[in-house]
Amino acid sequence: MSIAVETFGFFMAALGLLMLGVTLPNSYWRVSSVHGNVITTSTIFENLWYSCATDSMGVSNCWEFPSMLALSGYVQGCRALMITAILLGFLGLFLGILGLRCTTIGGMDLSRKAKLAAIAGALYILAGACGMVAISWYAVNITQDFFNPLYVGTKYELGPALYLGWSASLLSILGGICLGSTCCCASQEDPTARAQLPYKASAASAVVMPTTVSDEGDSSFGKYGKNAYV
Repeated sequence: MSIAVETFGFFMAALGLLMLGVTLPNSYWRVSSVHGNVITTSTIFENLWYSCATDSMGVSNCWEFPSMLALSGYVQGCRALMITAILLGFLGLFLGILGLRCTTIGGMDLSRKAKLAAIAGALYILAGACGMVAISWYAVNITQDFFNPLYVGTKYELGPALYLGWSASLLSILGGICLGSTCCCASQEDPTARAQLPYKASAASAVVMPTTVSDEGDSSFGKYGKNAYV
């Protein structure tokens, strides 16, 4: 059962990593609609890298942010957190493949595989936490500007990429928990660890063997008599 939970957690975390990789370049982190007549109605959508506008005729124009230093601090922070989450996820994916008990890569024993699986689970949890913080931080800034009556700029709403990122982060965290929670079971099932345990015999199984005293010398006296040796 623990092997099934470990494998399920690995694939769940790998799916979360894949969804995080799709979330990062997704264009719809925040969306705003500017209503007007048929010609001027447009939809503006942005992500961490560029901003796009689509008019009512379906023509889109995109432009990248000109300078990283000119961006808001939360955008730079979200970039760093998302990239860190993906890097941690790839490292956890590599260690998870080596640490799965259903694989024979490396020819390691179960105790060593359990340690690798625990490290992979911790990396997946950190990756999911970084993704969750980045998505939530970005969403908080959107809602603050949207509900601020003094904000005169373009007001955006939450884009579908944020919901995808929240789901990906949750899958990574849950998969990491399932992957790391089976490390204790793997160490108990390791036959090499059992062989190293000292054997202690119980008192009930201890058998005292009686000592026999050889009476070969006495029998020799009986055959020849004591006078034969004088």
